[in-house]
Amino acid sequence: MMTTRLKKTCILCGCLFLALACLAEAVVIQVDSDFDGKLDQWQHKSEDDRLLKVEYDKNGDGKVDQIDIFDGKKKPIRVELDRNFDGTLDQVQYYSKGFILKHIEKDSKFSGQIDWREVYGSNNQVTLLETDENQDGKMDVFQYFSEDGHMERVEYDASHDGKIDRWEFFGDDETLKSTNFDINHDGDPDQWQYFKNSTLLVKVEHDTNFDGKVDRWEYFDEYGKMERVELDRNHDGKLDLIKRRP
Repeated sequence: MMTTRLKKTCILCGCLFLALACLAEAVVIQVDSDFDGKLDQWQHKSEDDRLLKVEYDKNGDGKVDQIDIFDGKKKPIRVELDRNFDGTLDQVQYYSKGFILKHIEKDSKFSGQIDWREVYGSNNQVTLLETDENQDGKMDVFQYFSEDGHMERVEYDASHDGKIDRWEFFGDDETLKSTNFDINHDGDPDQWQYFKNSTLLVKVEHDTNFDGKVDRWEYFDEYGKMERVELDRNHDGKLDLIKRRP
C-alpha cells in the first residue's frame, strides 16, 4: 500500500513539474532572419506571450553563438556570447533596468575559465577591470578608473594568496606616481616608492620593523643613483643617522 502511494505521488509530482515547465516556456518561434533558407533565431516565449530568451546563430554555422535572456522583461537582463564560434559561451554581459550595462565577465584566453571582469559606471565607462593572470580561478589584478576613463590605481595579488600586496597610483595623465608594497604579507604596505615621469625613482620609504611607521628613507638623483639615506634606528619617530654619497 505504501509503495503504491509513493508511486502515485511520484507520478503526480512528475506531472506537476511537466505542467510548470510548459507554463514557463509555452512556445519557441523559429526564424530565418536573413532569408537564406537556414534557421538562425529561436524566440522562447511563455504561455502569456512574454519573451523569455532569444538564441541566435550569427555566423550561420548551425550553432547558437548568442543568447539574450529576457525573463519576461522588455529588454535583456543578460547576454551570453560565443565570441570565437567554438560552441562554448565565453562572455556574459549583465544589464540593469533600462538595458544599462552593469558588468561583463569573459574567458579572455578561451581556456574555458572566466578570467576577466569589467564593471561599468553610470556613464557607461569601465570603472573597474579585474583579471586572473595565473588562471587559478581568482582575480589577482584590479585596475580602477575615473569617471572619464583615466586609470587611477592598480592593485595586485602578486603572491596569489587572496591578499593585495602591491598598489600602483597614477596621476591625471596616467603617469606612475608611486608604488606601495606589502613585503611581509600582513595586508598593510611597508615600502613606498615614488617616481617622476613613471620610470625615474626619486624616493623610497621603508617600514623595516613593520610597526606601521617609516624608519628608513632613500633618495635618488636624476640618474637613479642613491644620494642619501636617512634612518630612524631606534624606531622612536626621529632621524638619528644620515648617510650621504661622497
